[in-house]
Amino acid sequence: ELTLWVTSQNPHVHRLLMAAFVLAIPETKMRVISPDVGGGFGSKIFVYNEEVVCSWASKALGRPVKWTAERRESFLNDAHGRDHVTEAEMAFDRDGRVAGLRVKTHANLGAYLSTFAPLIPSYLYGPLLSGVYKIPAIFCEVWGMLTTTAPVDAYRGAGRPEATYVVERMMDRAADQLKLDPAELRRKNFIPKFTDGAPYQTPVAFAYDSGNYEPALKRALELAGYEQARRDQAAGRAKGKYLGVGISTYIEACGPAPSAVAGSLGAGAGLWESGLVRVHPGGSVSVFTGSHSHGQGHETTFAQLVADELGIPMEQVEVVHGDTAQIPFGMGTYGSRSACVGGSAIVKCLDKIKEKGRKIAAHLLEANEQDLVFGGGAWSVKGSPDKKKAWGEVALMAYLAHNIPQGMEPGLEATSFYDPVNFTFPFGAHIAVVEVDPDTGAVKILKYVAVDDVGKVINPMIVDGMVHGGIAQGVGQALWEHGVYADDGQLLSGTMMDYAMPKADALPSYVTERTVTPSPHNPLGVKGAGETGTIAATPAIANAVIDALEPFGVTHLDIPLTPQKIWKAVAAAKR
Repeated sequence: ELTLWVTSQNPHVHRLLMAAFVLAIPETKMRVISPDVGGGFGSKIFVYNEEVVCSWASKALGRPVKWTAERRESFLNDAHGRDHVTEAEMAFDRDGRVAGLRVKTHANLGAYLSTFAPLIPSYLYGPLLSGVYKIPAIFCEVWGMLTTTAPVDAYRGAGRPEATYVVERMMDRAADQLKLDPAELRRKNFIPKFTDGAPYQTPVAFAYDSGNYEPALKRALELAGYEQARRDQAAGRAKGKYLGVGISTYIEACGPAPSAVAGSLGAGAGLWESGLVRVHPGGSVSVFTGSHSHGQGHETTFAQLVADELGIPMEQVEVVHGDTAQIPFGMGTYGSRSACVGGSAIVKCLDKIKEKGRKIAAHLLEANEQDLVFGGGAWSVKGSPDKKKAWGEVALMAYLAHNIPQGMEPGLEATSFYDPVNFTFPFGAHIAVVEVDPDTGAVKILKYVAVDDVGKVINPMIVDGMVHGGIAQGVGQALWEHGVYADDGQLLSGTMMDYAMPKADALPSYVTERTVTPSPHNPLGVKGAGETGTIAATPAIANAVIDALEPFGVTHLDIPLTPQKIWKAVAAAKR
């Protein structure tokens, strides 16, 4: 047996691609173990050449082979993200409502195709170009380009940040040209509140599951002190102080689904997830999930979910992931799918277990199944709360099998596979207030407000952490991060001396809140939270910087908005 230890977001997919298609060995002869190493962000979905070479060498030599990338090697070889050149046009009627959007994008895929490279600009970019707006006509043309760079593939948000950036920058440009407040222009064009559980069909394939966009923007404006910020902006300009206010009202598509649709679009991947819940004789529970944790806190969230459903302490719940020898075949973690897809598979398991437990409890109590209620970790008879069987008693009897219904199999465990009928669609409003120094081009973020709607929330602290980290990555995209190549193909930003990342002293303390619009498509009502900040933050910061530069006649700069780029634009405007 070949065992591969690798930092993968989807160990079963890794095993399938390597064993069946590269190494030509049965999948049963290969084991992939992927520990929770923290951080993946899409770049650990893919199969990298070094992983294959090491596995082949180990098999050929009959001994372990280890390879560790140096940071420079990772810069050169790890998949890059988001390299689009886009031309866009947006039409409005006399009342300031969007009449149509036309987009043409050239998407760099790198020198050769990575695992999901063509999927990102096709399946996850174009279909998000409606944003949260009612746009009657949208035309999108995407060209995938092979170049001389490292492969370009999924990176946190994967297509959705690129689409949101296009739409939100266009809305700000339109507000400027139409002489309208950017918040009011957005509000005027929002898709109305969803009613009666009916989805909203966009012109670009997606049907949004649920939404109510006005409250999130209203609350964000209140938290940001929007009216005062505009007054401060006007007063500051008179003194040579340049403040900018940027708005980003975004939508995301989480938990890519369903599998049949992905297949019809040419994607060679299933989009379901697996779960196995095993109750032990003493009443403790092991959860085996095909979802993979690399910083999302599955051990906390999934344990909390199971404990709440079964009425047992969290300490009695074990969560197992990342080992193809232990867990059922699963698709892994990406696209903010852990709770809405992986969690739903676990809920289906729990429903089966509780149903079997109810039958055993009814048999032990000599009661009718329909007369039992489950709560507080026990089944009790309606109207006779003292007549009950505790969770531990039922679990033990399931394994002793001394007194269970005739014909029932012993044991208490269940396996489920959950294939969603649709994506879930989180949304929200982010507002950034910045100050730009025209003499140096430096940008200082004064305030950042995020109001997100991710459906029901299982663990608020974990969701806040995801939003905070996502904002940091989105700010980095807007202001500093850039893979730069020379004309001869040499990577110039191949070390931390040359590649700028956001640091703590460059970021403010965020103000975060949430609205709650449950998803009707999964039993938990959750939507996904892992990528919201990265999607919303980049256009919010970019819009704020361009707003600050408005007195100089600067209407657009391509990101990242580095001090050098801003200084040169201001200097050119002064000339």
